[in-house]
Amino acid sequence: MSDILKPCYFLNPGFHASCGGTHDVIDPATQEIVAQRGDVTPSEIESVLTRVNAAQKGWANTDAKTRAATLHRLANRIEAHDMTDCAILMSREMGKPYPEAIGEVANCAPIFRYYAEMARDEAGKVAGTTQIGSLQFARYEPLGVSVHIMPFNFPILLMCWTVAASLAAGNGAVIKPAEATTLSTLEFMKVFADLPADLIACLPGGVDVGRALVDSKRTHAVAFTGSVKAGQAVAEAAARRLKPAVIEAGGSDPMIITAHAPIDVAAAGAVTGAFHMSGQVCTSTERMYVVDAVHDEFVRAFVAETQRLRIGNGLDRSEIGPLVSQAARDRVSALVDDAVANGAKVECGGRIPEGMETGWFYAPTILTNCTPDMAIQREEVFGPVVSIVRVPDFDTAIAMANDSDFGLGASVFSTDMAEAHDAYERLEAGMVWINNPMIDNDALPFGGWKNSGIGRELGRMGLDTFRRTKMVIMDHKPVIHEWWYPYDDDWFLDAGGRKHV
Repeated sequence: MSDILKPCYFLNPGFHASCGGTHDVIDPATQEIVAQRGDVTPSEIESVLTRVNAAQKGWANTDAKTRAATLHRLANRIEAHDMTDCAILMSREMGKPYPEAIGEVANCAPIFRYYAEMARDEAGKVAGTTQIGSLQFARYEPLGVSVHIMPFNFPILLMCWTVAASLAAGNGAVIKPAEATTLSTLEFMKVFADLPADLIACLPGGVDVGRALVDSKRTHAVAFTGSVKAGQAVAEAAARRLKPAVIEAGGSDPMIITAHAPIDVAAAGAVTGAFHMSGQVCTSTERMYVVDAVHDEFVRAFVAETQRLRIGNGLDRSEIGPLVSQAARDRVSALVDDAVANGAKVECGGRIPEGMETGWFYAPTILTNCTPDMAIQREEVFGPVVSIVRVPDFDTAIAMANDSDFGLGASVFSTDMAEAHDAYERLEAGMVWINNPMIDNDALPFGGWKNSGIGRELGRMGLDTFRRTKMVIMDHKPVIHEWWYPYDDDWFLDAGGRKHV
């Protein structure tokens, strides 16, 4: 671990000292300085891109079976590698509870296996011919070098989602880690040491580094996860270069509790949906619409389940760690205060936990008496807060859930199959969960509608993001076709508009 506690960047198979500026890494639970991280310089970026582009040429010319075998060996290495240091660093950098940090890195190997086989099997398409004697098909080819701009909340798993697809497609990859999780990302990069030299890099830094990578003529695709504002800027920059980009820009996910919801299950699911990783998940439940018939019963059960949660340092026995920064907590607190000033009722939380003034902690918070016009219902909170709106019926809940600029995910609890089917058909979101919030599947596309993003990660669509098609028409028996120049005289009309004979 000592290698990555010095300002450095990664270009496989190893680490290299960086010459840019340095920044303190502060533990959000203790406010102590953990270490320092560095920024790469423009010349270091250029040097790395030169080497990754050169390595990518060889990787693109590697046969599919060998490429798949290489990615399976990488998955083996991830499974065998002791990820304790990586998980501890993640907890100390951004506050994630250790069980969630170690669970995150443990879930990375399967995505490399999935895309290793997907890319080996999905090599193109043979079409029905438009002319006898002609073989007509499309093949997939890599784009070149992909850029991956990562968030702090799932810095390793979300990186692997897109890096695995890109490598499987035959690209090189350059990662720009989140500033708040630079050290844990660099620690994880050790698993890539056995890939062909120079094929993958991790370049720490801020906005300037991300901008340089997206703008460079030597990068050819972009994957981004972050805020709407930053996602729009990245998409615009990629569009200027006509680079394909997948943008996951967060959300304000609704959850509907219908009159047919199993209250005990719904309350437990709502706790996970709203407060997993202190609400710092793009698909966190932030808005709830609870049908009047079960509203009071549900709120009582939801509050009781929430009060069982332990708040503390991510390296202690706790479910709720600190927020990533003071600015993040200040924003959450301001949204709660605004909601209360406009009539919301605090059922639990709504404050800094007593005795936890050191660190950026905020108690899990449930607000009732909320209305759709409140800022907390219109903006992404990204903290351990959920606002509840009482609704008269299921149809009203659907309408209010859809009344948002976001459309990442949506959840519903109901035992009525008609409601369940109706919900996934009518909800305006890229993902819908019925009675089981937040889970994903490597084989299914992940992404949002509206301001929540463009493009998809995971599944076949996630692979297609990082490859392009080439149509091939091959006549194996060359002949002169009647439609070639020059045209036969019979094809022309005379001056009177009659077919020439």
